[in-house]
Amino acid sequence: MRCIMPKLHALTLALGLLSAGAASAKQNIDFMFPAPVDGKLTMEMTRVIKEFNDSQTDVEVRGIFTGNYDTTKVKAEAAAKSGQPPALVIMSANFTADLAIKDEILPMDDLFKYGNQKATPFLTQNFWPAMRQNAQVNGVTYAIPFHNSTPILYYNKDLFAKAGISAPPKNWDELLEDAKKLTDKAKGQWGIMLPSTNDDYGGWILSALTRANGGQYFNADYPGEVYYNTASTVGALQFWQNLIYRDNVMPAGVLNSKQISAAFFSGKLGMTMLSTGALGFMRENTKDFELGVAMMPQKVRNGVSIGGASLVSFKGITDEQKKAAYTFLQYLVSPKVNGAWSRFTGYFSPRMSSYDQPEMKEYLAKDPRAAIALQQLKYAYPWYSTYETVAVRQAMENQLGALVNDQKVTPQAAAAAAQEKADAIMKPYVDQTALSVPK
Repeated sequence: MRCIMPKLHALTLALGLLSAGAASAKQNIDFMFPAPVDGKLTMEMTRVIKEFNDSQTDVEVRGIFTGNYDTTKVKAEAAAKSGQPPALVIMSANFTADLAIKDEILPMDDLFKYGNQKATPFLTQNFWPAMRQNAQVNGVTYAIPFHNSTPILYYNKDLFAKAGISAPPKNWDELLEDAKKLTDKAKGQWGIMLPSTNDDYGGWILSALTRANGGQYFNADYPGEVYYNTASTVGALQFWQNLIYRDNVMPAGVLNSKQISAAFFSGKLGMTMLSTGALGFMRENTKDFELGVAMMPQKVRNGVSIGGASLVSFKGITDEQKKAAYTFLQYLVSPKVNGAWSRFTGYFSPRMSSYDQPEMKEYLAKDPRAAIALQQLKYAYPWYSTYETVAVRQAMENQLGALVNDQKVTPQAAAAAAQEKADAIMKPYVDQTALSVPK
C-alpha cells in the first residue's frame, strides 16, 4: 500500500493538471457591444455571451459594454491603437466604409477561412438585400449584419380614436392633418415629436424623410459625396421646421428619444418616428393605451434608411483569435440566436432564415407590429456611410439642431452650411480619389 498510494496521488495530480490545462486552453477574445436603445439589451447580451461560453470548450468571450454606437467606435479604435484590438465588435453599420478606408478592420474572409464558405456568398445568400451594401466596400465584405432597423411610426391608438382618426397617416399631408387633431396645448399634448439629436438619430430620421421626399441623402457608391444642399433635403428640413413654427404640432428645441418616449408613455404624444429597434422597449412601457405601429409616411414615394449594426473584426488579432471570432460570429448570426435577439429587442433579424423558425412565426402571428419593418424593406436604402462618417453626419445634425431651436434659421441656410462643412471634412478622401488634372 505504501508504494501504491503515492502513485495514485501522482496520477490524481497529473489528471488534475491535465484538466487545468484543458480548461486554460480556451482561446480568449474581446467582444465589444453597444446598447443603443435601452439598458435591458446590455443584460440580454451578457446572457447570450454566457450561454455561448457555457456551450463549448474552445472559446471564452469577454463581453465589453461600450455605450452608444459613436462611443463604441471610439473605444474600439482606441483599444486597437493600444495593441489590444477587439476580435469582434457590434459596430454601427454605417461605420464600415470609414473603418475599411482607414485600414482598421479585417476583410471578413480573414475569419471565414476557418469555415467552409467565403464571406461574400455567405452574406448574399443569407441576409436581406437591403443590408448588403453597408457590409461591403468596393466589392469586399468587411462586415456581417447582426441586427437591423428602419424608422417606423409609433402612435397612440387611444388618442387617435378620441380625435376621430381611423387609420395611421400614409403621407405627409395626412400626418400634418392628424397631428393638428392630436395637439392640445391646454393638456400639454403634442401631435408629433421627432428626435433631432446629433448622436445619429437626427440624421437618420432626416435621411429617411429625404428618401420619402424623392431624394438621395448621400452617394451610396462613393464615400466622398453627400447631398445635403439639394431640393429634396431642403424640403425635408422645411417640413420638420414647419411642424414646429408654422403648424404648432411639435415643441421647439432638440428632442432626444428619452424625452419623446416619456411623453409618449404618459399619454401626451400622438405620434413619433423612432427605430423599430425600440419596439420591445415601447411595448413593455406602454401600459395605459394601445400601441400602434405603421410604416413611415411618404411624400413623393415610400423610402426609409436602414439602421442597426454589423459585426466587424479589427486588424492586429492573432490567427487563433480570428478562428475564435469566426466561431462566435457564426453563433451570433445563427437563425436561432439571431431570431431570439430580434424578438427580445424589436430589431428585425437580418438573417432571412430566422423567419423560418417556429418561434419567429409564432411571434409575428402574435404581434404583427413586429413585421412592419420587414414590410418596409422593399423601400429601404443603405444607411449613409462616408469617409469620417460621424463628423460628416454631425455637420448636418448640428444644423438641424439650430433649425429646430430658431425659426430665423432657414432650411436653405442650414443645408448650405452643412454641405460646406461636410465637403471640407471629406476633402482628404476626395483629393485622394480624384483624377489628377493634366498639366
